[in-house]
Formats: sequence, C-alpha cells, structure tokens
Amino acid sequence: MTAIRVVLVDDQPLFRSGLRMLVDSQPDLEVVGEAGDGAEAQTVVADTRPDVVLMDVRMPVLDGIEATERILAGPGPHPRIVVLTTFDLDEGAARAIRSGASGFVLKDAEPEFLLAAIRTVHAGNAVIAPAATAHLLEQFGGRAPKADAATVLAELSTREREIFALAARGLSNSEIAASEFVSEATVKTHISRILAKLGLRDRVQLVVFAFEHGLA
Repeated sequence: MTAIRVVLVDDQPLFRSGLRMLVDSQPDLEVVGEAGDGAEAQTVVADTRPDVVLMDVRMPVLDGIEATERILAGPGPHPRIVVLTTFDLDEGAARAIRSGASGFVLKDAEPEFLLAAIRTVHAGNAVIAPAATAHLLEQFGGRAPKADAATVLAELSTREREIFALAARGLSNSEIAASEFVSEATVKTHISRILAKLGLRDRVQLVVFAFEHGLA
C-alpha cells in the first residue's frame, strides 16, 4: 500500500513536531516535508508533490489563505489542502475554502479526527470541523445574503432543495439517507447534481454557500 504523502505547514516548530509524530505513527501516512510559512510551503510542495497539505491560516511572510491560492493556481497535480484553524479564525477558514481548500480542522481537534480528515480529503471528499459549523453560521448568519434565496433555490428541484438543506447543516450522506428514507447512492447523486447546478466544488463549499446566502 502506498502511503498518503503529507506536508505540514505551521509557523510553530513544536506544533509541527507534534503533527509529524502523529501522522508518521500511521502506517498509511507519511510526512514528506514541512514549512514554517506560506512562501516556504510553495517551495516544499513543488519539491515533494504531496497528496495532502495541512495548512495553518495565520503565519508570517505569507498566510495560509494566500499560500492555498498560489499552490492551487500553480501547475498540477494539486494536493488536497486542509486548513488548520482556531475558533476565532472561521472567516479565514471560509476564505481558504473559497480559494480551493478541501476543508478545515480546528487545531485543538482530537487526533483521530485530524487523521480521518487527511484520509477523507485524499479520497476526494471534503471535511469540515463539526464544532466549527455553528461558528461559521455565526460569522455569515448576520450578514445580508448575497442573492435572493428564492432565486438560488429555483435552480434546484424540490427533492434537491430538501437534500441541500440537510447537507448545509453538515449531515453526512448516511445521515441524509436515513432522514429521507433513500439510499446513500441516491443521496450522492442528488449532491452531485446540486453541486453542478450551483457551480460548487464540494460539500464544504456547499455549507459556506448556504451560510453566505442565508440558506442555512
């Protein structure tokens, strides 16, 4: 089995050391590089071609949001990027997601959740820290919606609007399937159609989209 190649980007050496020990303790994961700021991260990613990057948001020289944009705008193949954030940086995490990150994890998350997040994004899915969903709602909920909700939802069928509402709350495919009494395959099909109609890349962008448009 080929290990998932991971690059760690954080300006705190002690935190990176802890991450390295955690990631390297897993037989299917391997740390192939580290960086202390966003600018250095670009070089390390170009040199090591990792599968997944764990990217801190707030760093000197170049922050994680700008680094995410530059890495994903460069020549491929592109790594999947998971943003590491704290409760007071949810807006930064949302900006990183809009820039192409595959999701975000709180820096005080349980080790098992972080490891699962790496595997999840490598498999092509998105990940959002469950505890942060409410904070994202607080960030976006008080703002004027970017577009009229009815106009946005008009793109979707009645069934798709139902699935959209559940996905916007952060429910998984299995949870939506149980709620709607349909198969997970059916939910997956609906989600794919919703993403295509709304021009979204993944479920994390769907959650942020819902918050921004007052639909969550």
